[in-house]
Amino acid sequence: MPADTPDYCERDSILTFEEITRVVRVAASMGVDDVRLTGGEPLVRAQLHKLVAALNAIENVKKVSLTTNGILLVDQLPELHAAGLRSVNVSLDALDEPSFAEVTRRPGLQRVLDAIEACRKLHIKVKVNAIAMRDFTERQIAAFGEFTRATEIPVRFIEFMPLDADGNWDASSVLPGRRILELFSDQVRPLIQKGTPNASPANDYQFDDGVGTIGIIASVTEPFCDTCNRFRLTADGQLRSCLFGGDSGDLRQVLRDGGDNQAIADRMIAAVQAKKRGHGTDDLAFDRPSRPMYSIGG
Repeated sequence: MPADTPDYCERDSILTFEEITRVVRVAASMGVDDVRLTGGEPLVRAQLHKLVAALNAIENVKKVSLTTNGILLVDQLPELHAAGLRSVNVSLDALDEPSFAEVTRRPGLQRVLDAIEACRKLHIKVKVNAIAMRDFTERQIAAFGEFTRATEIPVRFIEFMPLDADGNWDASSVLPGRRILELFSDQVRPLIQKGTPNASPANDYQFDDGVGTIGIIASVTEPFCDTCNRFRLTADGQLRSCLFGGDSGDLRQVLRDGGDNQAIADRMIAAVQAKKRGHGTDDLAFDRPSRPMYSIGG
């Protein structure tokens, strides 16, 4: 998020829960079985548990998960769990309060850690996502190594992408995934890759004694477009086939102009078919996306 609160969409500009559910139902009929609610911060949306319950009730949807910064999670967790939520990704870039406040420009580390513990008590699967930034993440390596080894919660490092709210990204800010692995081997203990890469954006590694998991999402230095099987629906009803691309289909218009389910399906198919390979990310010369992450979704 930017330092100051951004201007938000008018309420009628964003999709209703019923509209979102309808889009997911059409997607599920075409083979989509994994749905993630993200943001921005999804927990600022009132009554989110009702959407979780509706999505869990859709035929063919096998998993509904949530990506959150964790600040609002503790209070909402009982209702979300009752609605069927069983998987949460928590965005957490630092494990000490000064560094946490530095990167988020807001306090709240303990609230996030409390939310993670509350998830564990309810047997909700947790993963931690940390943005890998040069001259910042290096001093978090030992703490995250200790965290994953003590909790057995996977920690995944995502290379810093040109989606920051302030537009300060440049290539020199990226801490490459390969360097992160070296730092863990130097500061904690050696890592061994788990299994073979698949459609997941993360390559997972386990410490050589089998305790603790580190994931690397090398979205900038090693794009994984060949195996990507994801697309997203923004809060205002736009399709995006890639974080680095632009809006690639307006479903809000289809929904509100009375389009049938086939029209929704056709718009999604066209968006996926039009996806470009890499969007130039392999040489770091791609155009900066028009939206920051908080208005796209992770």
